[in-house]
Amino acid sequence: ELLLDDIVLTHSLFLPTERFLQQLHQQYPGGNGGGALGGHKGGHEGAEGAGLQRKRAVLAVLLHFLETYKGLLQEEESAGKVIKELYLLIMKDTSLYHDLEDEILKLHQLVETVELKVADETPPPNKQVKPLFRHFRRIDSCLQTRVAFRGSDEIFCRVYLPDHSYVTIRSRLSASVQDILASVTEKLQYSEEQSAREDALILVTMASSGEKAVLQPSEECVFTTLGINSHLFACTRDTFDSLVPLPEEIQVVPGDTEIHRVEPEDVANHLTAFHWELFRCIHELEFVDYVFHGERGRRETANLELLLQRCSEVQHWVGTELLLCEGLGKRAHLLKKLIKIAAICKQNQDMLSFYAIVIGLNNAAVSRLRLTWEKLPGKFKNLFRKFENLTDPCRNHKTYREVLAKMKPPLIPFVPLILKDLTFLHEGSKTLLDGLVNVEKLHCIAEKVRTVRKYRSRPLC
Repeated sequence: ELLLDDIVLTHSLFLPTERFLQQLHQQYPGGNGGGALGGHKGGHEGAEGAGLQRKRAVLAVLLHFLETYKGLLQEEESAGKVIKELYLLIMKDTSLYHDLEDEILKLHQLVETVELKVADETPPPNKQVKPLFRHFRRIDSCLQTRVAFRGSDEIFCRVYLPDHSYVTIRSRLSASVQDILASVTEKLQYSEEQSAREDALILVTMASSGEKAVLQPSEECVFTTLGINSHLFACTRDTFDSLVPLPEEIQVVPGDTEIHRVEPEDVANHLTAFHWELFRCIHELEFVDYVFHGERGRRETANLELLLQRCSEVQHWVGTELLLCEGLGKRAHLLKKLIKIAAICKQNQDMLSFYAIVIGLNNAAVSRLRLTWEKLPGKFKNLFRKFENLTDPCRNHKTYREVLAKMKPPLIPFVPLILKDLTFLHEGSKTLLDGLVNVEKLHCIAEKVRTVRKYRSRPLC
């Protein structure tokens, strides 16, 4: 069971999913290349027994594969076709029904649940457009029950023009830059002749700092890879140099915000509830795809990238709130409140929010507020020192790992550290040794992914 789980979780490191399924299909007696067992002379009963054993093994692997991948298979047309062929082959095999009736029924239910996508099938009409959470200020998105994103999901997105007007387009989450520009061009009613000339539109990411970069036409999933306070701009190459950030991101007006009027418990509990929804939507295989496949796996990591963006947003939010706060006394009170929020998040076992707040408070711009820190009560100074020790990266985050090991599910870990561990495993050893798969490496990777499964093994109360 453990070896099977290792292979299902990590096979994509050495064998693409479609080829993995094709190999599984070929191992089924009576399938493509799988009928050799019945061709032996003599020992007919033994051959039949071996064939039945092989069928059971293939069925067990397929069931575990479907249980693990689930919704991800909706994006894999070629894989879905192979699974359907193998499924029909198994369902027609009457020799399995007597001993494996429960497994056959389970297979049928899984295939129905997964809703496999096959190339010749027409997409369902009136597909619902999902709200894409991008900014911390989007309270409406925070209050909605989240559903995991897939590459084929459609979203609404604003694309700005040099004069800061914008067009709203409807696009797939996995859309390429070329697809986005085609939608923008259609909205702006550009002619085909104009698009073919030098003044054709280009897509640019613009940060509030003024930093900008031209996106290549072949790039995909740009919506989930936008940085903090970054927006998409469409312009011609002639107007690229004249692009400036949106006015509301340049002129920041100090003053009271909602956090001054909200209790720390309410803020912490809302952070935990929302981050749990984001964490719950991440498929465990996204961790493998994010680290080991880079650009090729980006389409399958949208939910993970959103959580990483959210972590960065909370860090910047903490520093921004403190720096915008006017008055020494009010700023010291806000600092105390943020430390309280971090403490409650830790108590809620939301280590992602806890880490994000502590990192935000350790920002150089916040650390320089000497008078504010001096005005902080001694109790909170000591508490924050403990938090700094807990988030100290020394000895490979030893203190944090010890605290995390004592926690029981449900909990939200500091996700960037999981990715760091997976990257270390990836770069520290080869996947193939002398042409053979490094099983030990695959097991270590699968063990790390299984920790994510364990953290979510119980629902958040």
